[in-house]
Amino acid sequence: MIEHGHKKLSVRRQCEILDINRSSLFYKKADEDAQDLELMTLIDKQYLKTPFFGSRRMTDHLRKKGFLVNRKRVQRLMRRMGIEAIYTKPRTSKPSKENKLYPYLLRDLTIDKPDQVWCSDITYLPMRKGFLYLVAVMDWHSRYIVSWRLSNSMDTSFCTEALEDALAQGTPGIFNTDQGSQYTSSDFTKILKQKEVAISMDGKGRYLDNIFIERLWRSLKYEEVYLKAYEDIKEARVSIAEWIRFYNFERPHQSLNYSTPWEVYQEIQKEGQKDIDQAVSYVVSIEQDTTDAETILVN
Repeated sequence: MIEHGHKKLSVRRQCEILDINRSSLFYKKADEDAQDLELMTLIDKQYLKTPFFGSRRMTDHLRKKGFLVNRKRVQRLMRRMGIEAIYTKPRTSKPSKENKLYPYLLRDLTIDKPDQVWCSDITYLPMRKGFLYLVAVMDWHSRYIVSWRLSNSMDTSFCTEALEDALAQGTPGIFNTDQGSQYTSSDFTKILKQKEVAISMDGKGRYLDNIFIERLWRSLKYEEVYLKAYEDIKEARVSIAEWIRFYNFERPHQSLNYSTPWEVYQEIQKEGQKDIDQAVSYVVSIEQDTTDAETILVN
């Protein structure tokens, strides 16, 4: 009835013509926003359980829960969240035609040590009044979260900040992501090239190419996000930081023989220290042999 952005009639004038209280429009908009957030949370929860649900099945799921929604609205909300059914790869980040794509380097690759491969992804996080996006950088072998950042928009900057923070702590041989515009941007890839890190990107439609970080999102949401309703980004940041600390340093993983990600990740440091200790021991033994030989010659 009311057309926002009308070329000739302002919203106020349209309300006067139709004899509608203008303030009622804003209450309606607020109610719609609140319901959108509720629907997006339900979509997010169901998507974690059934990532093969497209907009048609998701609409049916919401209707069974008592929501009078049409498929067009569900499609709009899923686009806003950046997700699609599994057969077309969850699209929290969308590819850019202008940016270069890189081949997937992990196929048939044995990944058996820390810092061999890192991976990164972006996910949607609901709040009480709004939503956020979270990017994380994870070590593939140990599942250790090297760095992370929160943002209220899916721009490139919060991804590059997470990358730079991670690279300040170590350097992987390969860095794997999806084909989203944040990861294919020159701002992101040039940082990896400067560090001489090989760039790997999931094949189009290959949801399982980055499977370990997808599992991370499921754990985070069911163990932390869905149990709370963050009031703002500050509260979300503090609470998520505490969960990530728990995940990295206290939460045992069955796939890691019930070790924590940090215990497995620091293996590379232990191995490095072992090599140093062996080298020092070897040098000391040579010096001792030399001293013994000099003593014999003197005598």
